[in-house]
Amino acid sequence: MSEHQATASPSPHRHGLKSYLRYYYEGYTEKARRFRYALLAFDLFTILYIVGTSFIPHTALIETLDAVFGVIFLADFLTRIFISSHPVRTLLNPLTWLEAIVVASFLVPLAGEAGGFLRILRTLRLFRSFHVLKQLRDDVGYFRRNEDIILAILNFAVFLFVITGFVYETQHGVNTHINNYVDALYFTVTTLTTTGFGDVTLPGTSGRLLAIVIMIFGVTLFFGLAHAVLRPSKVRFPCPCCGLLRHEYDAVHCKACGTTLNIPDDND
Repeated sequence: MSEHQATASPSPHRHGLKSYLRYYYEGYTEKARRFRYALLAFDLFTILYIVGTSFIPHTALIETLDAVFGVIFLADFLTRIFISSHPVRTLLNPLTWLEAIVVASFLVPLAGEAGGFLRILRTLRLFRSFHVLKQLRDDVGYFRRNEDIILAILNFAVFLFVITGFVYETQHGVNTHINNYVDALYFTVTTLTTTGFGDVTLPGTSGRLLAIVIMIFGVTLFFGLAHAVLRPSKVRFPCPCCGLLRHEYDAVHCKACGTTLNIPDDND
């Protein structure tokens, strides 16, 4: 952590509750970094919980855990709005609305079982956080070297689980081919990969439109993932002169302007 980052971190005792919360959510101290890593770990744990519990009957224990997670997510959601420098702009952001749906899916049963897959959107929101991304780039060499691939996989997984949940919610009970999440997942994967075995179909105009949406957006994300995997690996390091962000790992000079680069070596 640089001296500038350390001095720029908000003090937890300077301006009351908002400053205290910003210290943990936006600060650069070791304590604040550990706090954000704990949030990330908790998010990843809840994704495993969501996927695992979506395939078993909901019991009183699962409903209780849902409520506990929902309260934690609601507190985190309200906190980030509270500490935002532009709360109105934050509230008008579509990602904020999506996260509100995610929180509601834990607290109320209105979304149904399939709505649980919407909760994976919260991990996408957390990875899109500037502070979390910057922290991962600074601390984790593997993430720094493979950031595009990791984010592409995350985007693809979010789309896959959300569409699977939507297919199940709209088709179970009316489509004899969709009886559980596995059937919905099978249809989604075969459709977005354009394999189309034909043993599971969605009847009617709405079903065909849904299949078209899956193919268009799914194939786009799939090719984006393939592009990230096959593209030559480069390091993120802004050129001090022209600002070019990506360079080869052994680059000595910027290929755009010729400025000498001092790209740090990975020690992990």
